[in-house]
Amino acid sequence: MTLRHFQIFVAVCDAMNMTAAAKSLFLSQSAVSQAISEMERHYGVHLFERLSRRLYLTEAGENLLGYARHIIRLNRDAEGEMRSLCKNGVIRVGASVTIGSCVLPGLISDFQHENPECLVRVTEDNTMQVEQMILSDRLDLGLVEGETILPDILSRPFLEDTLVLICGAEHPFAGRAWVEPEELERENFILREVGSGTRKTFEDAMNESGLTWKETWTCNNADTIKAAVAAGLGVSVISRRAVRKEAEYGL
Repeated sequence: MTLRHFQIFVAVCDAMNMTAAAKSLFLSQSAVSQAISEMERHYGVHLFERLSRRLYLTEAGENLLGYARHIIRLNRDAEGEMRSLCKNGVIRVGASVTIGSCVLPGLISDFQHENPECLVRVTEDNTMQVEQMILSDRLDLGLVEGETILPDILSRPFLEDTLVLICGAEHPFAGRAWVEPEELERENFILREVGSGTRKTFEDAMNESGLTWKETWTCNNADTIKAAVAAGLGVSVISRRAVRKEAEYGL
């Protein structure tokens, strides 16, 4: 159930009329009816009785109404608190390693230019740790690569990126436009640590293709990975953004 469902439900309860509720929300009557039907299917109960073209709340509907009003009030309070933070407070932002080094500096710079009175505190860690800090109220929001794992976290995509295979200049893969997937099984991989979104995306892709890999180095720093790869110690899979400069100079 979404906030929109609860807002529609409360509007119908207040008006006890689908048409009036739809007008107050600037929605079509069919959209309101559909939302109520979705709620009834979701909870497995009837929320309204329809008698003589009038609506009456069922016992289940009366019970849900209190929760719905509370949810809407909490959302309103949260929005007010966040706006207050932006005006004269502190926003605690978590970022995964790749986002922190390649994306976040520009975003924070633009934000603080528009909101000079707001202080942004940034914590950089892997995706899993950022999620844990959000749940424990040590962060207000996080920007991470890959999919979120914990079901209690609400996520929205905000940027697209591509993972690329990187190797040293003397490696047999250098200069090739294509590598057969089976060739990867013979390589030494230098990878991000467990909990990294980059690593999880890599592992998921390899597992889906039925491929195995040999890991010889694990670290949580993109610069270390690039240095080890450049020294011929193995290959890696990393964000295209993290090797943009190297690609521009043909390194």
